[in-house]
Amino acid sequence: MSDPSPRPRIALLPLDDRPVNVRLPGDVAAVAGVTLDVPPAEILPSYRTAGDAAALGEWLLERAADPATVHLVVSVDMLLYGGLIASRTSDDTTRTVLERLDVLREVRRRRPDLPISAVSLVTRASNSYSAAEEPAYWTTHGKEIHALGGDAHRLLDETEVLPLANLTPVPADVVSDYSTRRLRNHIANLSTLALVEDSTLDFLAITADDTAPFAAGSAEQVWLRHWMRMLPSGRSVLMYPGADEVGAALVARALAAHAGVTASFSVACADANGMTRIPPYENMSLAASASRQIRAAGAVEVDEGGDVTLVLHAPDPDRHDMFRGRPDAVDADAVAGTVALVQARLDAGEHVALADVRYPNGADEALVRALAEADLLGRLEAFGGWNTAGNTLGSVVAVAAAAVVGRAAETFDARAARIALLTRLLDDFAYQAVVRTDSGAALFPDIYPMADDALVAKAEAAIRDELSSLLEAMLPADGVQIAELTLPWRRSFEIGLVLA
Repeated sequence: MSDPSPRPRIALLPLDDRPVNVRLPGDVAAVAGVTLDVPPAEILPSYRTAGDAAALGEWLLERAADPATVHLVVSVDMLLYGGLIASRTSDDTTRTVLERLDVLREVRRRRPDLPISAVSLVTRASNSYSAAEEPAYWTTHGKEIHALGGDAHRLLDETEVLPLANLTPVPADVVSDYSTRRLRNHIANLSTLALVEDSTLDFLAITADDTAPFAAGSAEQVWLRHWMRMLPSGRSVLMYPGADEVGAALVARALAAHAGVTASFSVACADANGMTRIPPYENMSLAASASRQIRAAGAVEVDEGGDVTLVLHAPDPDRHDMFRGRPDAVDADAVAGTVALVQARLDAGEHVALADVRYPNGADEALVRALAEADLLGRLEAFGGWNTAGNTLGSVVAVAAAAVVGRAAETFDARAARIALLTRLLDDFAYQAVVRTDSGAALFPDIYPMADDALVAKAEAAIRDELSSLLEAMLPADGVQIAELTLPWRRSFEIGLVLA
């Protein structure tokens, strides 16, 4: 006799095609013993080529029609624009993108009981002259456009509208193109608030990556908060720094909702002052960001005695970025304090998840080596140390929350949990902090994305060999090996790992 209850499935419309947006959420689901469905690669975006918005909408409707699907997790940027980069570069009109929201209304009409969790991003304005993920004019005007957003934010309460030339040297046609696209995206974000109010969405996160206390995106968050205050349902919306980790966090939230389990987190940091710091590329304190990441994952924060102790390795006061290489000096006291805290909490029998937010774009090498020497890495519930503090926090919380759900539901997959832990140790520490730092210049001599297939293959093979050596020499491999390593966007910034 066949099982009348099919294994539950969660459907994810990811932010883009990179591993952190596709494979990381899959790792989270696997820890709790649940299957995650994502769209086929042929309709997802590929770097600057947008995904097929119409086909993605149809895929979402198909997944909603499957009775085994118990939750939809939707990136609004994927649904409306075809992915993250497309949200910054596409010429789709406001009318066109708003019509694509009707897919969510149709899902609600067809399956009124199917929970839908969504995330929509406040568009970034990179403080750089790189057009790799931006419109082409970023190469000549990027930093000035970023500055314009900050200056306009500072004038938010002024009644006089200054001539454009008084604010920026950027040509008016460039400002128009950029600002019109931002306006379209802001209207879309406002529209998602209305979808919460009319119960189309069960949960909404509005997140922002690569922002600052004064920026175009931070000003837009002021206006969004106004409507969150005005709309009765607005108080359920979470707005915080993040982007690439949100899919994983919302998958954890879906797992918790389906199982009826609420994980609890106690937050601990060896550097009390670090909790009040605003990490680089963000616009709120570490403490506030951690709290919102916990809530986004469907969990709660408690003072002590949580299911998981979330240990934070506090941000560097000097704001070093690992993308620039190793810091000039190691803060031995900071490393020792975090190691001692992890050791004490593990020895007390607590489940410890470690969010290393010391530096953007890579783990604190000294910390991970010290944890390995103390034989603590394999005892961690989860680890992260990549990109921004929000990215790290959300991914660590998601994996740890999934483990709580899995244990409560008796579906916990220990091997999947080990793979999730090792994936982040290999990526965030072994690759970002060690291999890219030591060998990046030699492996990536070409401007990215690298056009030469031979160079890409050479880099992939070399990175795989070096990571395999580190995995065997110092990480808690437990029989896990690297089955596949790719450079998905043919650049040094991220790798794709498949462990088995």
